[in-house]
Amino acid sequence: MNSYKRLVPGYEAPVYISWARINRSALIRVPKTSKGREESTRLELRFPDPSCNPYLAFAVMLKAGLDGIKKKLPAPDPVEENLYHLNDSDSVRLDMLPGSLSEALDELERDEVVQEALGPHIFERYIEAKRLEYDEYRLQVTPWELDRYLMVY
Repeated sequence: MNSYKRLVPGYEAPVYISWARINRSALIRVPKTSKGREESTRLELRFPDPSCNPYLAFAVMLKAGLDGIKKKLPAPDPVEENLYHLNDSDSVRLDMLPGSLSEALDELERDEVVQEALGPHIFERYIEAKRLEYDEYRLQVTPWELDRYLMVY
């Protein structure tokens, strides 16, 4: 649940679905390669949260990358401007990552590539566990809510 609290435009964590070569605020970065060293190209993936299960995350990232290569999916244009300083009109052209666990689970349920990477057993159990976690979270009344609203209403 806390992973999504850090996904706020203008802060350190990337929220816009984008890639770049020199822009360090992009979700994915493909640093420029040296001439004659094209074979040593690397990627920086900034989207896995440190609290993720690395085994599941890497399995899904590899499957998604291989699926894109197999289908010869074109990459969108790189976004080289600093995404931390986008205003509302600039950000309209970029899709955003899901802003909550519930939104992310909705996207996951529509993604056949990720489902295939996880397999039916893990996929179904993962969705079930995370939906229960989200329900537990949303049913809690926090101290902030009590402080903020108890005396008002």
